[in-house]
Amino acid sequence: MAQKATPVGEVRALYRYPVKSTAGQALPASAVTGRGLQHDRGWAVYTDDGGIASGKRTRRFRPVPGLMQWSSKVEDDVMAAGSSDPGSGAGSAPLLTSPEGFSYRADDPEADRALSAAFGRELRLRPEAAVLHHDETPLHLITTSSLAGLRQLSGGAVDERRFRANIVIDTGSLPAFCEDDWAGGELVLGEEVVLRLGTGMPRCVMIDQAQAGVEAQPQALKLLGGHHSTEFGLQAHVLQTGTLRVGDAVVFRRGGTH
Repeated sequence: MAQKATPVGEVRALYRYPVKSTAGQALPASAVTGRGLQHDRGWAVYTDDGGIASGKRTRRFRPVPGLMQWSSKVEDDVMAAGSSDPGSGAGSAPLLTSPEGFSYRADDPEADRALSAAFGRELRLRPEAAVLHHDETPLHLITTSSLAGLRQLSGGAVDERRFRANIVIDTGSLPAFCEDDWAGGELVLGEEVVLRLGTGMPRCVMIDQAQAGVEAQPQALKLLGGHHSTEFGLQAHVLQTGTLRVGDAVVFRRGGTH
């Protein structure tokens, strides 16, 4: 039996990152597919050993410092939510822009040449195939309450873009890290989208680094580690697809019907 639904706020911002590990694209609305926001991390930069360029090193990822100072976007309307293909839609290849302002379509070989020249190593853009581009989960979210808590701890401004979340929820006067209590539950966003919430999102050195429009903050990870076990926000999977808009109401329920 479903538990009581509790309003917790509204969608403040939506972000997607059409090319993984580049600066993102703010959206007024987005289709939400089974793999997250439409076009999110649908492409990535690959290194010559087949790794996915990132700010860290893991089995899948390879560090390419400075990549977050490039940016990417997809010029499209809000798309139908039924497709799970990250590259679906006419003209959906992202536009990649260098720190100097030069832009390249991701499917143009000139983009590979520009990246390789800029970083002094062989790099190549590819759409997602068998190996997933996202980290732990297709979506992750943060709250304004926790951002305010970090601002209080740091004594300075905290840019929400630093955490590269897909969804920022305005939680009003709820306490900092209120989302910790949501883990394992569900969020209903707007009239269609339902998410299953996982555990806290682990953070790495990427939150210390500069990205386009966001200055470096070298102590960010240390601060978070000292007060919240280097986790910030929650991981999330999509239970029900649909269209999500800034301003949509957000409701939490402990038990679900799915």
